[in-house]
Amino acid sequence: MGPGERLRVPRLPRRARPPAQPAERAGVAPVTEATGTGARLARLRERLDALDVDALLVSAPSNRRWLSGFTGSAGVLVVDARRARIATDGRYHEQAQRQSPEFELVPAPLRSVASFVAPLLDGLGGARLGFEPGGLTVAEHMEWVGAIEGLPAGDRPRLVPAPGAVEPLRAIKDAAEVEALTVAVYLGDEVWAHAASCLRDGVTEREVAWEAQRHAYEHGADGMAFETIIAAGPNGAMAHHRPSDAAIAAGQPVVMDLGVIVGGYRSDLTRTVCVGEPDEAFPRVYDAVLAAQEMAEERIEAGMTGGQAHAIAATVLAEAGYGDRFTHGLGHGVGLDIHEAPRLSADSEDLLADGQVVTVEPGVYIPGWGGVRIEDQCVMEDGRLRVISRAAKLDLEVGGGS
Repeated sequence: MGPGERLRVPRLPRRARPPAQPAERAGVAPVTEATGTGARLARLRERLDALDVDALLVSAPSNRRWLSGFTGSAGVLVVDARRARIATDGRYHEQAQRQSPEFELVPAPLRSVASFVAPLLDGLGGARLGFEPGGLTVAEHMEWVGAIEGLPAGDRPRLVPAPGAVEPLRAIKDAAEVEALTVAVYLGDEVWAHAASCLRDGVTEREVAWEAQRHAYEHGADGMAFETIIAAGPNGAMAHHRPSDAAIAAGQPVVMDLGVIVGGYRSDLTRTVCVGEPDEAFPRVYDAVLAAQEMAEERIEAGMTGGQAHAIAATVLAEAGYGDRFTHGLGHGVGLDIHEAPRLSADSEDLLADGQVVTVEPGVYIPGWGGVRIEDQCVMEDGRLRVISRAAKLDLEVGGGS
């Protein structure tokens, strides 16, 4: 740029109207961050006796968000029978006060994990203080212990591991959460339909995955629920294949597994299609997987264990000759995290109950050929599964031209 020249900034075209937001298109009200906080605290307090603790220290980000509504990246909660407190540093004081009105804000310095914990220990001398061991590093635990040992003897609580303290509560969704998940599922369905429309002979897996992500963001997603899976031909034999620069060829099965985040809640959908005319094997495998899914969605009921639910689909696939090709669990819970309780897998003792939102996703994987997986997101209502996902299953062929 020469002397006296001014930088010219190009003017971007303006849209006449932004696209409708996901909640608006789904016909439900968006969920606010603090929705249900009081009821969730009450449920946790009822659980303290069963956990054999006087108070619970909550550090897992999704548990912290579910209990308090707080979406900041740093903070710790302590909940006892009388008080609910949140410690965070100055970056998030205003945010915590807005998002967590049920919680008393305890300012904490931004130094370490222990710096968040120490200010929350007031009044807990001699108490059994439960903590979440999952996801906690040894170094962080040592910092917590050091913070407690630095207090006068009479002010020290006793740290007690309390695994699975919050997760069973999160497994049962309230009405607002089911609505939020429905919004995410419907947007995920739209994203899949767009991505499927981009499949052509010669397009790459990575290009299709990018189209899914672009469409999701342009239509209101906060993010992708997980790394999109586009697995063509032999790559489909890997259940969690990462999209590559491999070109999709006519006649190949393509496993498409994707999800979006809306308002913190996640969707999870898988469909398998074929570019152009499929080979002879594809309809046989597809029909077996679809039959397994339909049987599971029809027969799964509240009171079953996750293992019993898994066995329904596994039996159908075994009878079709694909028992050893079904290499993962039938499904899992979905909410703020993509994998939550309950687990629907062969060894799961998790009990299924009304209010749970789960996936049903049988699959068959054949090395050298590819795979077929079909996945719906469902909610347990009145003892039975109701399928939320609306994406088409039976349109097996998509465009084969280049």
